[in-house]
Amino acid sequence: MIITVPRFVIVGLAALFSMYHVVLAVYRFDIPRSLGPIVVALVLYATATVVSLWPSATSRMPFWLASFNVAVCISVSLLVTSQLDPHRPGGNGYATWYVAAIGTLMVITSTRRRHIFAWLGVGALAMQTVLWSGIASLPDLGVVGSLVWVALSHVLSRSLAKAGRDLQQYSIAEREAAEWQAAQEAHLYERQFRLRQTSRMSLPMLQQIVASGGELSDEQRRECLHLEGAIRDEIRGRRLLNDRVRDEVMLARRRGVSVTLLDEGGIDDLEDGDLEVVLNRLADAIHSNRSDRLIARTVPEGSDIAVTVVGLNSAGDGGASALGQHEDDDAEEEVDLWLEIPRKSVQELV
Repeated sequence: MIITVPRFVIVGLAALFSMYHVVLAVYRFDIPRSLGPIVVALVLYATATVVSLWPSATSRMPFWLASFNVAVCISVSLLVTSQLDPHRPGGNGYATWYVAAIGTLMVITSTRRRHIFAWLGVGALAMQTVLWSGIASLPDLGVVGSLVWVALSHVLSRSLAKAGRDLQQYSIAEREAAEWQAAQEAHLYERQFRLRQTSRMSLPMLQQIVASGGELSDEQRRECLHLEGAIRDEIRGRRLLNDRVRDEVMLARRRGVSVTLLDEGGIDDLEDGDLEVVLNRLADAIHSNRSDRLIARTVPEGSDIAVTVVGLNSAGDGGASALGQHEDDDAEEEVDLWLEIPRKSVQELV
């Protein structure tokens, strides 16, 4: 289980923690020599914090804002320390609020993926502290703690960014795996469906062949050829077939008509209702056909036509060559029927 924390909760906690430093500064107004620079420092710090925590479209802090935060760090530390005595007996106490405040602001900057600027800010704080009260004061004033917090923020931010990239890659991999599985299931269903269709059509004839010991009459042999054509239709015809088309194709073959069905994927996007209308018109065309050969082929997607039906008769100018049909190089055929079945009915087109 992954527990997510709303963004406004995190921002609210960061705002409260930032305001805590302002409260500490106000609480120790009695220590600085003059309050003017302290108030200016508080205003700069509060402004930088509000702008940094303000909701934005991107999580990465703008370049100008990161630069402004570094400038605020330098300005606040100079303004506050100018009014404090580094050698004051008993120390300055909470009057050195600016150290934790700068650390907090730089943690926000680092969290918003501006790590270089965050290190520049705490680096400037450490350098200014050494110049103001010596290197021994770094742990006493909390500068080391600010450096540690920025380091932790940097590491956590990088880790979360890497986790986000990994999650995105896992999501892509999961989606691809789901698509692959769906494709495999579709192929399996298609194979099972074709096998059921083939078994349903060929089983009676196979039983007759077994019963007769392979001795078939001429009529039974012709019926076997018709069944072979029907099985071939299941492979090449695909969506060009429904029960009515299958029946009309078989009747046409028994009349001596050579029927070829070619589904090249042009009607895969048709809804079931539209597809049924197209197939019924194809069945009507096959039923009324009087040509010697009949070829039904789908039209590539993007055309207003779904299926073209061509009827050919022997003798003529050899129109079948344009369709890629070559049964006999010496035979010539002429186009007897040309029918285009639209993808939509006339009423829908109007």
